[in-house]
Amino acid sequence: MPNRTKERRRERLSSHILATLQQEKKSYRSGREAETGALIASYNVHKCVGMDQRFDPTRVEAVIGEIGADIIALQEADQRFGSREGLLDLQRLERENGLVPVKVKGHPKCHGWHGNVLLFREGSVSHVHQIDLPGVEPRGALVVDVDLKAGSLRVVAAHLGLLRRSRLRQAEAIVSAVAARGERPTLLLGDLNEWRVGPRSSLENLHPEFGPLTAHLPSFPSRFPLFALDRILGSPHDLITGIEVHDTPLARVASDHLPIKAHIDLKHLTATAPSSKGKVAA
Repeated sequence: MPNRTKERRRERLSSHILATLQQEKKSYRSGREAETGALIASYNVHKCVGMDQRFDPTRVEAVIGEIGADIIALQEADQRFGSREGLLDLQRLERENGLVPVKVKGHPKCHGWHGNVLLFREGSVSHVHQIDLPGVEPRGALVVDVDLKAGSLRVVAAHLGLLRRSRLRQAEAIVSAVAARGERPTLLLGDLNEWRVGPRSSLENLHPEFGPLTAHLPSFPSRFPLFALDRILGSPHDLITGIEVHDTPLARVASDHLPIKAHIDLKHLTATAPSSKGKVAA
């Protein structure tokens, strides 16, 4: 009997420690508040299949509405095989949330590129570059130059591979693609599929261009997040003033990932003339 009591105490203590660690890692702050900013988010929607194994795009769209981001990158928003048909109601997302998809070239029924979709609220797109990332699995990234009311921004929306050696090469390919486009404040966001930190992390290849690499906030699995697979990184590093996990009852069941969101400081962006809402100049 005493042994069983000790085991229960250890289990409760372990659960308490783990819960405390998770609570401490739900947000990151740079220590500086943005003077003017925008809310950026990333969400792996898991092909709209929730933790209850139900296919429910409406539920995913409701989580996107909860977030209220100015720009949001989605992963796994298309079927992977066959017709590769888009799974969300983009017209409803625009109607209810003011989010417009960045147009890409590819399969006519796809929403995005290798399942990556980028939606934005206000601004204009001046350039879209679709990258096939190296690796065993078919993976891709979108490099999008968008002009907001407060300035210009480059957004790289990516979903990296499951194998570490593939992620290493994919991170290098992204850094090269961004460098080739010239200087512009840049965000890299998406499901980067890396839970390791430090020298063994495949994301170390992104250093020193992108950061903060220390802002690893658990987002997977959504019901009991343990692994920081989803990231938002900036270049320069002080472009991002805060990152947090979007943890709500609906988000915990709608997908196997929780969304993450970041505030960025637009004073680092080049001033541009105001653009009309939803205008896309590809």
